[in-house]
Amino acid sequence: MPRSLDCVPPEPAAETVACQLRAVAQFLRRALPLCRAHTVEFYTRGLWEQLVALSPETVLEALSGAGLLRRQQRPLEEAAGTATAGRWDTCKFSSVFCENSQKLVNVQLFALAAKYHSLPSLDVCTPLEQMLGALSGKKQEKCEIKTDEFMNNKKSHEVQKMSELVNSIANFCGVKQVIDLGSGKGYLSSFLSMQYNLKVYGIDSSNTNTHGANERNRKLKKHWRAYQSRARANVRGQVLEEPKERAVQDEMKCRANINEKLLSTTNNSLLSQDQLATLASVPLEISSAFTDSVMFKNNKQSESHVLAQTQSDGNKISEDAFTLLNILPADAVEAVSSSKYNMELCEDEKEQRKIASIKAKASKSNDSNIYLPLTSYITAETELRDIITDLEDCVMVGLHTCGDLAPNTLRIFTAKPEIKAVCSVGCCYHLLTEEFENQKDYSPGLWGFPMCQYLKEEGWCCGRNARMSACLALERVVVSQVLPTESLFYRAVLQVIIEECYGVTESGRHVGKIFSKSSSFVDYVRKCLKKLELDESKLPDSRIMDYYEKYKHRMNELEAFNMLKVVLAPCIEVLLLLDRLCYLKEKDNIAWSGLVKLFDPVKSPRCYAVVALKN
Repeated sequence: MPRSLDCVPPEPAAETVACQLRAVAQFLRRALPLCRAHTVEFYTRGLWEQLVALSPETVLEALSGAGLLRRQQRPLEEAAGTATAGRWDTCKFSSVFCENSQKLVNVQLFALAAKYHSLPSLDVCTPLEQMLGALSGKKQEKCEIKTDEFMNNKKSHEVQKMSELVNSIANFCGVKQVIDLGSGKGYLSSFLSMQYNLKVYGIDSSNTNTHGANERNRKLKKHWRAYQSRARANVRGQVLEEPKERAVQDEMKCRANINEKLLSTTNNSLLSQDQLATLASVPLEISSAFTDSVMFKNNKQSESHVLAQTQSDGNKISEDAFTLLNILPADAVEAVSSSKYNMELCEDEKEQRKIASIKAKASKSNDSNIYLPLTSYITAETELRDIITDLEDCVMVGLHTCGDLAPNTLRIFTAKPEIKAVCSVGCCYHLLTEEFENQKDYSPGLWGFPMCQYLKEEGWCCGRNARMSACLALERVVVSQVLPTESLFYRAVLQVIIEECYGVTESGRHVGKIFSKSSSFVDYVRKCLKKLELDESKLPDSRIMDYYEKYKHRMNELEAFNMLKVVLAPCIEVLLLLDRLCYLKEKDNIAWSGLVKLFDPVKSPRCYAVVALKN
């Protein structure tokens, strides 16, 4: 049964979210030109001279090393005076950017403004621990899967964190069905089905991904059964260990009870006096096991008790554990002469094996229905019942759904009454469609950005380069202190060569990841020219190196410029996320909506989930 929303953490108020969105948008109107420029054109368009009025050394000193790690907290706050998080005085923009040239003139204030307009400072996020604590009811014992055995560290971290939240949401809403949009290779779907026994439909637009997900799910089930076997073995060991411990504590009493029990049997007793004598001489562990075997035959009540005990843990102790010949060595006792006992034991074995077989087949059948990968291209207008015939009350999820799929997930959630909750983590912002961007001959009807009414009324546009900058990982740069400056430098100088030597200013072709496959700058340029189908023979090696030497001393400009983009990246992501959250706040059928930081941003930079529950 679904639970009351009274226990859910307080959601950020619609007015608060809208206010923060307006503040971020106002800051980005001034700062976004830095990210709308592409580093490929850095030298050909003179971007440093056009956008920054400072030396690259000044910018790098302010932003790199320990300064960036501390996010310039103390010196920048001193420079900003009494500025507080989430509230930036508009008059300070004139101190960050020149009013006339629009160039950046104060890098310290720029970094502080970016910090104040990032999610940790805006007070609109709900902590994951608080969300889990509020949603989770009574915890159920489960067999833990170690996901890092068949996923890389990043994917393992993402799947474990998100599946825990999704399961809590499903339990809170009282549903067992989950729809995973953009399921890809099926890691999250498989884990939700096996770990939490949820019925998951994984929908992806790629047939290749669907086929791969099916195959991967088959392999994951083998891992899952192995974990279950280990768990059953542990429980079985605990069940069998308890009688041994009791027998060791009271050995003489146990032997007396054995003899008394055997002597009190009726005329069809299974053991002779000689066998009793032999039994008395064997070790206590064997004697105890032998006694269990006799008690299994002569006392049906004891049998029921043992089976009930083991089955309550979800395990079936093998019938071999009660078979006399498997417990005792061949010469421990004389062979039992009762053919009736052997026949009855065989019948019992058959019955147990029959039951086990039926359970195994049923379990296999159920497993095959728990996770079903499907292939379909999802849009906001998609009718889910055409894809999922047994659609019922469910939770919709998406782990790093690309481009428009993330906003469309929210649109489907708000439109379909069967979907009781949503948990969506987007990525690939550069693939979003924008309503107010000049996209020739393209009109999807429902655009990926903007979604909320305010940004629509403002005609807000980020641009593809800015959205691509939103994918930069500030936390990773902070930790590693490394930017891919050399590869960016190679590409920027290559663009100069292409324009000056070949007269090509625009090309539909992309260079791709050639830098890592190149031994030198000359090798890099020649491989790129071949890929772009340009005549490389007209350029001798010496001329290529002349270009390299011409711009080598300006590499620090490119490094500083890219650092500015990295600092601004979280603010662009905030704009996109708050746009989606404001969209949900505008809907009447949403009872709770917020942002939850799911992942460690160093492991997984796209770490924020949009979460919402319906009335």
